[in-house]
Amino acid sequence: MVGTVNFQLLVSKSGHLIGVAELDNQASLNALSFEMIDLLYHQLLQWQRDDMVSCVVLCGAGEKAFCAGGDVRAMYHAMSEDEMSEDESHTQATEFLTRYFTLEYQCDYLIHTYSKPIIAWGDGIVMGGGIGLYVGASHRVLTERSKLAMPEITIGLYPDVGGTWFLNQLPQGIGLFLGLTGAVINAPDALALDIAEHIIPADHKEKLLNDLIQLPWQASDNPYLLVDQALVNLSVAAQTDPLLPDKQLIPYFEQIQTACMGDDIYQISSNIHGLIANDKWMERAKSTMAAGSPISAHICFRQVTQYAHLDLADCFRLELSLSVRCGSLGEFQEGVRARLIDKTGDPKWLFPTVEQVDNRVIDVLFTSLWSDNTHPLANLQ
Repeated sequence: MVGTVNFQLLVSKSGHLIGVAELDNQASLNALSFEMIDLLYHQLLQWQRDDMVSCVVLCGAGEKAFCAGGDVRAMYHAMSEDEMSEDESHTQATEFLTRYFTLEYQCDYLIHTYSKPIIAWGDGIVMGGGIGLYVGASHRVLTERSKLAMPEITIGLYPDVGGTWFLNQLPQGIGLFLGLTGAVINAPDALALDIAEHIIPADHKEKLLNDLIQLPWQASDNPYLLVDQALVNLSVAAQTDPLLPDKQLIPYFEQIQTACMGDDIYQISSNIHGLIANDKWMERAKSTMAAGSPISAHICFRQVTQYAHLDLADCFRLELSLSVRCGSLGEFQEGVRARLIDKTGDPKWLFPTVEQVDNRVIDVLFTSLWSDNTHPLANLQ
């Protein structure tokens, strides 16, 4: 996968700097290659150490996407056994997945814990790994054309990149529904759920950058407040924007919460399938869950019901082992093959339905590959 991250430093009137990091892999909707994550992670570290950098803007190149996710095609090829023995393939896949997910989760965690304001300009598609970058930013912006989702159930993975943490920050039942259905929500939905903080017209991006240059960084002891004020001023224009779509999830809010109150994944799955839908949005959510991986559904259920108590660092540690184990299981590889490689759209899941999933398989997936001391993410605090 090609792709890079473009970096730029804008000089403010006070001489302070605004770092701009632009994900640039437009042919793949700015999906994240390992090299892109590496570039972003180390540049963010450098800007964090630079006292002259006052804030960071994270955005995507082009008009279609902020970031559509991770480089799952590269993961698929690492998991492929076409040209090597099973043992060699397993070793290569484990090593690649460990390297990739370790770096990705370190980058996500850095954004969550960054010591300076980060504005995530979530224009267009914000999905999967893109959500991981987006939700950790101190200031989260969407536009009238933003579309957000965690669609991992369609490829036999699960809502990672901190999903164990941020799905549990949403109102009761909503995070579980989004994980089980991969439902796409728009900017007004995301704002109502506090996933986003501001909606700003897409054509105001340059105005935002110009406004940041004009801010009195040197005279302020609260850069976060300065950014807040700049974003509020720009977001006023979006409130009456005729291009802003109507909410899609919020009209079903209470129904979704009630459906997700079941005691187990079997009951909840049945409840969601039984929701009365008046539009294509809900029908699409239900059909996505029905066609998705039953193993992914079980993983998501456990994330939300058994690990809500974990802090952010422990969530990433849990997910690293879980993601690598998913790569070894075969479900993830099969999902990527069917959806993205061969594009047959008919993955052969290990278990046909959620009722037939062997819970011992899920138990193993949630068993850590490392001790506390040897864990690749042991240093996250």
